[in-house]
Amino acid sequence: MDRQRIDKWLWHARVVRSRSDAAALVEAGHARLNGQRALEPSRLVRAGDVVTLALDRSVRVLAVQGFSERRGGPAAGRALYRDLTTSSGSKACAFSCVWRMVSR
Repeated sequence: MDRQRIDKWLWHARVVRSRSDAAALVEAGHARLNGQRALEPSRLVRAGDVVTLALDRSVRVLAVQGFSERRGGPAAGRALYRDLTTSSGSKACAFSCVWRMVSR
């Protein structure tokens, strides 16, 4: 598998609790794929893509590293991405990190 729907990937990676929550997050405009707003839950993500999520009072920046056929445990979910969000958790740092990546 070399690509997957963004709503399925977010659910498999355990970023959200349900697939419908993932679809609602994307449709609400709180997800970006490689710096561009993803408004359709059917948008495909590929390995190497950068997903930016505006979650409850925080921003997470995730690099897609893999895919899964089915949802596994927490360790399996964390294996699907690399967290690029700064360790300080500052929104400003996360936004500037994404901005630098997109501006290249």
